[in-house]
Amino acid sequence: MTAQPATGDRLDAVPVASPAELALLASVFVIAACGLVYELSAGTLASYLLGDSVLQFSTIIGTYLFAMGVGSWLSRHFTAQLSAHFLRIELLVGVIGGLMPALLFLVSAYAPSPFRWLLYGLVLLVGTLVGLEIPLVMRLLRRQYALKDLVSQVLTFDYLGALGVSIAFPLLLVPKLGLIRTSVVFGLMNIAVAAWALWLFRGELRLFRAHATATVLCAAVLIAAFVGADRITRLSEDRYYADAVIYAASSPYQRIIVTQGRSGQPESVRLFLNGNLQFHARDEYRYHESLVHPLMSSAGTPRRVLVLGGGDGLAVRELLKYPQLESVTLVDLDPKITRLFSEQPLLRRLNGDSLLSPKVRVINADAFQWLQQRLDDATAEPFDAVIIDFPDPNNFSLGKLYTTSFYSLVERNLAASGYMVIQTTSPLIARKSYWTVVATLEAIGLQTAPYHAHIPSFGEWGFVIAGHRPYRLPETLPAGLRFLSLPTLPLLFDFPLDMTRVPAEPNRLSNQTLVTTFEAEWGVVEHDY
Repeated sequence: MTAQPATGDRLDAVPVASPAELALLASVFVIAACGLVYELSAGTLASYLLGDSVLQFSTIIGTYLFAMGVGSWLSRHFTAQLSAHFLRIELLVGVIGGLMPALLFLVSAYAPSPFRWLLYGLVLLVGTLVGLEIPLVMRLLRRQYALKDLVSQVLTFDYLGALGVSIAFPLLLVPKLGLIRTSVVFGLMNIAVAAWALWLFRGELRLFRAHATATVLCAAVLIAAFVGADRITRLSEDRYYADAVIYAASSPYQRIIVTQGRSGQPESVRLFLNGNLQFHARDEYRYHESLVHPLMSSAGTPRRVLVLGGGDGLAVRELLKYPQLESVTLVDLDPKITRLFSEQPLLRRLNGDSLLSPKVRVINADAFQWLQQRLDDATAEPFDAVIIDFPDPNNFSLGKLYTTSFYSLVERNLAASGYMVIQTTSPLIARKSYWTVVATLEAIGLQTAPYHAHIPSFGEWGFVIAGHRPYRLPETLPAGLRFLSLPTLPLLFDFPLDMTRVPAEPNRLSNQTLVTTFEAEWGVVEHDY
């Protein structure tokens, strides 16, 4: 590389970069983009497999930044052959970072015990290598740029690369390519930087042929991983989920997996979100009948019903058993879920084509924001009943949907005589979590009617009906139910000693105590079993 000596920090110095130096600056953009992708991939994978996205992203980011600091400190020991060191580091970052999600997926399926150690070990390793990159680039560029111009140029390209990836990762890359292919693509970009450095510094490299061979081999490994990404995913997920995976997709919000047993019958279908079971077709009718009918059959004649969550359409299927029903508004965050259960024949059979009913309006939006915006609409009428069917509060993003703030929003969108019902985890396994939700509803002035039902796939499961007037058991139920009946319905509202109420504080947006309580209670169960 031909370069002029640096002129120092004179104010009148005007650096004039050659095409080679401009390309080296462009590589800073690529390096920053690749480094952030590996960080986001690790955080996303940890949230998929370990739960609590806020905790996982926080610890992954902290570990990664610490490792980058270690790498920056270590860079002082690279004093000679900087171009060769830079090339080798690019190859290592590209291969290790690019293959990290694939390796972690396989480990989680076949050897789950060391998964957490391997995850943080790889994050430390990749972070250290990424921390080495920028100092080496800056030292290479000092041949051309004065220090003040060098820092501003490098940091500008570094931040621009981070900005581009932070937007593209959740909105474009993961939904279109998947987590494994996204990391592999950016690994190949690191290899491309190495190949460019190989050509640029060809006159300085002592082992040019060895470096060229290594570059080609690394590229070949990543290309093979890109081609085999689907097979890698199938190997890990088939092992992890036991039954055959018949549908798998990643959305900006979650990993969606649908499995089917060997029998091939609709009753063997299961839905998993981020590895957590959402329903088993064999007994989901118990859950959805318990969620919908105790409220709907006792609330007079609800004509306008709001469903929050429940994008699978199974709760809506139960609602459509009421002929007086005029409209159902379903608000679910993820369009991939509602589209899947509106288009896939096997899943449409499960929900009885409920999402295609002319009575049903599907809205893909954040429920919290949608309820807030609806209050500003003077023409919006309150709902006669609200069915709340969110996943369990195992992270703070979901925990906000179990707070006094959220339930207040629901209450303001509910008719004065209406009721809401909430699925509320297990009062047996997560006893304090369950009664925390009850206390949260009561904290905003609602009267509650807690109840539970046995769902074989989940065990003992809890629900809560809340409204401004006392709840009364229904005198009739729709025909054709498979689980609920009038003689046995009162039993659902009777709690045995090991599920009776325990002291619990309301879950507020400012503290979200429910999330930590839930994780502690379910974590004990997972550890014991």
